[in-house]
Amino acid sequence: MTTTRQNKVARLLQRDISDILQKESRSLFRGALLTVTTVRIAPDLSFAKVYVSIFAPNQDDKQELFEKLQKNTVRIRTILAQKVAKQLRIVPELAFFLDDSLDYESRIEELLK
Repeated sequence: MTTTRQNKVARLLQRDISDILQKESRSLFRGALLTVTTVRIAPDLSFAKVYVSIFAPNQDDKQELFEKLQKNTVRIRTILAQKVAKQLRIVPELAFFLDDSLDYESRIEELLK
């Protein structure tokens, strides 16, 4: 069960991380489209699970881009800290996870046809 504070911080992080990924996508991710679908934050606000959806031409590119994202977690967290410094006392540790719900949905849709 999440509190109101957790929900507000999760929305703030989702918005700011989306902005960061959008601005950094050209240099880090070769212009691929990365979307933050969900952010789940721990009750003590020290850890955040960030679910990202990656739109790439094929599965190999998607995995490569996700690995790049994980390697640049520290850089993204640093930029995030500069953005939310006035709103949060502690910037949470970030853990990125691949959100494959769209792939799952399209696979089910194909099976139903």
